[in-house]
Amino acid sequence: MSTQPAHQRPLQQDWANREYIEVITGSIKKITDFLNSFDTSCRSRLATLNQKLTELERRVEYIEARIATNELPTENHLVDDVEIGSENFV
Repeated sequence: MSTQPAHQRPLQQDWANREYIEVITGSIKKITDFLNSFDTSCRSRLATLNQKLTELERRVEYIEARIATNELPTENHLVDDVEIGSENFV
């Protein structure tokens, strides 16, 4: 059996508490770094998606305007103007 002097017990408990706090602090930092990275990634992807949706909305408005003015394009002309099938939207 090891008997510790009374003055060493609080000191050892203090070191144990500090180590525990250090582990918790490190874990919180890792979580924070991940969340910041995730936020940046999501914002970038949403901005890209927003640009693509804006472009599609403009194309739809263009086609609607042409239809409204009875300027019906030929099938090939419509495909050339829109080119929806050739884009990757995700």
